[in-house]
Parts: sequence; structure tokens; C-alpha cells
Amino acid sequence: MIELKSYGLQTHQGPHLNLNEDLVDADLVNNLFMVIDGFGGSNIGDRAALIIRDTLKRSYTKIARDPDSTLPFYYSHKYLLEGNALINAFHLAHQTMTKDNENKSVSNRGGASIVCGAMAENILTLVSTGNCAAYFYRKGHLSLEIIPDSIKSISRDYFPNYLHTAPMSGIGLFENLHFQARELKLVTGDMVLLLTDGVYARLEESEIKYTLEKNRENEVDFLKELMKLANDRGNLDNQSGLVLQF
Repeated sequence: MIELKSYGLQTHQGPHLNLNEDLVDADLVNNLFMVIDGFGGSNIGDRAALIIRDTLKRSYTKIARDPDSTLPFYYSHKYLLEGNALINAFHLAHQTMTKDNENKSVSNRGGASIVCGAMAENILTLVSTGNCAAYFYRKGHLSLEIIPDSIKSISRDYFPNYLHTAPMSGIGLFENLHFQARELKLVTGDMVLLLTDGVYARLEESEIKYTLEKNRENEVDFLKELMKLANDRGNLDNQSGLVLQF
């Protein structure tokens, strides 16, 4: 079993907003890690992020700890028990937010984009919906493992990326939940980055890689430098990130 050597997290409302609708959580007991980008406005998006986090953690831990527990929404032999537990937790969180949004006007509905990782032995299962991103770093190579589900995927112009980060999916956003799932087999020295669009949207992958390698010994400094670089380029959004180093 591979061990998590260190981790760092950072979340901030950004340079122009008074409210932070993002949320970051690192549950070392259950090896569950998440970055949530809530939407809906004051006392809506931030509240939705909390509801989603708590629902995910309750559901995931219940299923992952009991191999004989029922998987009420989803099962695939492609994924480990932890992956199936996490996907079911996403569905339950979506059901919870959908019910919470019932009979509310569109302007009062909440939800979130989220990317979440669950560890089991040397496998990290990533599950995501919405416009968060996950990067994987190994031996000098950085790859985008969870591609943000945003309007960028259907755009064919050359405007800056930050103009294309509106989510095409999310918990509580549409009737049906659309998600991505990815399993990573980890070795010592690997790093995983979970980021909201307030961090990655104004940066090139080469810049993320350069900043990571410069700050490998301090994950928080790495995240702060990424956020400053995004802010210097006009970021208007909340910003959150989580770095896992194995």
C-alpha cells in the first residue's frame, strides 16, 4: 500500500468576491479528498457545498466500510468498491440537492462542481462532475486526468480559456447527473492536483508544471503561487486547490 507523504490545501474567495462558495476537504481517516466549487450566490452556493460534502462523506464511508452494503444507484465491475461507493455518493448528493432545489426559483437554487479522490491500497479513484480539474504528475510529466466538463468542450474559437469555464454538468444542476471516473495506479513520487477554475483557467499546463517543480517541498506555497499568477491575469472567481504527494 502506498502512503500519502504530505498534502496541502488552500481556498480563498479571490480578489473581487466577498463570499467563498468553494470548499476543500482532506479526510485522512477515510482517505477521501475533495474540492467543491459551489454555485448559487450568498447563503446558497456555500450552503450547497456544505450539504454536498457532508452527504458524500456519510454515504461513501457507509458503503466503503461494508462490502455487503447496497449500491442503490450504480454499479460497475470496472471500478473498485471505493470507486463504486464514491459514484453512488455522488448520485445521493445529486438527489439531495435536487430535492432541496424543488419549488425554488432558478435564482435561489444551489449546487456545485466537484472533483473527489478516494484511496484504496495504491489506487486513487477520481470522480468528478462540472468544471473542476485533476492533474497527475509523475517524473517530470504533468497530465490532465479529469477534463473539466464545461462549454470549452464544445467551443471552436480561440478566446481565452477563462471565458469557457461555465459548467455543463454538476450536482444539483440538471435532472440527470453526468460524471467522469478515472482510476490512477500510484507509485512513490507521484503527485495529484485538484483545482477549481479560479486557479487553472488562466494558466497553461506548462506553467502549472513549472510552479509545481519549483515548490515541491511546500504544497501550500505552490497553490498560493498559482492563485497569485491567476489573479495577476484578472481572475474574478473563488479559488481552491488540493495537492497530494505520494
